[in-house]
Parts: sequence; structure tokens; C-alpha cells
Amino acid sequence: GEAALEENPFYGKYRHKIQELRRSNPDVFESRMEKRSEVKKQPVGHSKQGEFIRCMEEKAKGLGSKTSKGGFTKDKTLDSILNVEMVKEKSAEEITQIWNQYFSAKDTVYAVIPADKFDLIWKRAQNCPSFLYALPRKEGYEFFVGQWSGTELHFTSLINVQTQGETAPSQLVLYHYPDLQKEKGIVLMTAEMDSKFLVVHDAQCLANQVQLFYATDRSETYGLVETFNHRSSEFKYMSVIAELEQSGLGRELRPGQVSDQS
Repeated sequence: GEAALEENPFYGKYRHKIQELRRSNPDVFESRMEKRSEVKKQPVGHSKQGEFIRCMEEKAKGLGSKTSKGGFTKDKTLDSILNVEMVKEKSAEEITQIWNQYFSAKDTVYAVIPADKFDLIWKRAQNCPSFLYALPRKEGYEFFVGQWSGTELHFTSLINVQTQGETAPSQLVLYHYPDLQKEKGIVLMTAEMDSKFLVVHDAQCLANQVQLFYATDRSETYGLVETFNHRSSEFKYMSVIAELEQSGLGRELRPGQVSDQS
């Protein structure tokens, strides 16, 4: 069980959470270890992503309850950040400048997304609400699963989902605000993250990957998202890494603000 988990190069970061689960709910822990063992015994060529999908479906049920976990804000509104009535008199360019200036001094990820680009992302998110993302690390790549819940996009490390299922806490939440989409043609985005596991640079990388996979004009790239959601047995996790390397995101991650997607 846990000995196999220790093979994961990122096990140390999650050891405390995993051991806590084993102490507090040993039956659940053993059940998840058995599932991982069954997956490992499957013949070569059998995709493990089917198990990821099942874990993400469990995770989605937990998100649907709208409970706040890990210090994240429940039902975070745009009004709690910005005086929406005041900015309605301003142009999209002025609102973009206000948004960027406000968040540039904060330790977080943010963006201003053109309405048509967000429409594409949103339409695809309804059809494909989850995906597997790869975060470049010195040790290789750490995998995170992203799950849409309304206009929020929750990220959780794969090792957390495998061991905790629907109770796995979010480690990053991207909040998208379409409040001004019709009038101003923009959607505002910001984030909250668990700083024990992620830094802004990591969050930026994951946010940029949402653009790469959900907002692309390249059918082969979005095809990976469709495969993950609808033909999981055909999905190959290495294809995500290959796409990242091809796009340059895997090699040229720059600190700072997420692209404005324009």
C-alpha cells in the first residue's frame, strides 16, 4: 500500500496528509490502496486514467456541495473584490488596467480574458469538466487534476485524489467572473492557492495550461481533453507532457502575471 506510494517522488510533500487519513479512516485508506494495487496489476497497455476519471467524479460530487475547504473562500463574488457598479461606467481597457494594477502587488494569479475566448473555454468545460495537468518540477512532472465546478476551476494533486478521493482538498482555485462579459466583452479571473503546496509560479503554469488545452484552435490539443473525459482507456498521460514541451510551457515558464489571453 503505502510502500508503493513512496515510489512517487512527491510522496514526501503529502506524507502527513496520507498518514493522517490512514489513522483517521483506515478502511477508506486500505480501499484506496487496493484500487491502486489493482491498477498496477493490469496488463501493459491498459490505461490507468479510467481510475483517475472515477476519482475526479467523486471529487466533483464534493465540489458540488459548495463547501469551503483548505481556507478557500466559499461563493467568492466579484463584488467582494471590485466595486462593480463603479466600473460599469468605465471602458474594458480601463477595467483591465484597474484589475491588473490591483493584483500586480498581490501574491496571486490573475487575468483578463476576452469574452469570445472565455465562451470557448466555458463551452468546452461543460462537455469536458476535468483534465490531468502536468506541473514541471526538478524531479520531473507532478500531476494535478483540474475539475470545473460552475465558473470555479479546482486543482488537486493526483496523489491526493488517489488517496483521498472526494475529500481531497483543493490546492488551487481559479475564479472566473463573467459579470461584465456582455457589457464590456471581458471576463475577470483571479485565484486562491494553498501556499504549503504551491507558489505563484506553479499556479501560473496551471492557469496557462487551461488556456493551452481549453482555448486552443488546434484540434489535436483539445482532443486530449476530450479523450481524457470520454475515452479514458485511450488517454496517455505522456501526451500531456509532449504537448507542454511542444508549446514551450514546459521549458519557458516565466514568473509574473498570467497572459491576458488576447
